[in-house]
Amino acid sequence: MPRNNGKIPILKSSGNVFADLRLPNAQEKHTKVRLAVAINRILADLRLSQSRAARHLRINQPKISALSHYRLDGFSVERLMHFLTRLGCDIEIVIRPHTKPRSRKPSRILVSAA
Repeated sequence: MPRNNGKIPILKSSGNVFADLRLPNAQEKHTKVRLAVAINRILADLRLSQSRAARHLRINQPKISALSHYRLDGFSVERLMHFLTRLGCDIEIVIRPHTKPRSRKPSRILVSAA
């Protein structure tokens, strides 16, 4: 474990803060946040009010508020992807075998926005 000036231990991040904090369903939480970031960026670029964004996504305004504050418990990954398609985005899911089949490292779900 690397140390910072011998005082504070520093751990390398896995790239998923939820996994680093050992929270349940870390991959799903990370995926939802990445999707929500993309949605919120698009909504900001479109300069839609919450009520207009809600109409566009066919949900109510409190759900837009929850989405904009990253309170994502009420949203599934599928629903967030559906919002992105409503906003004119294409979603591409690529499935590839793990590079090291016998690796102890868990497989990952990656979300990237262009």
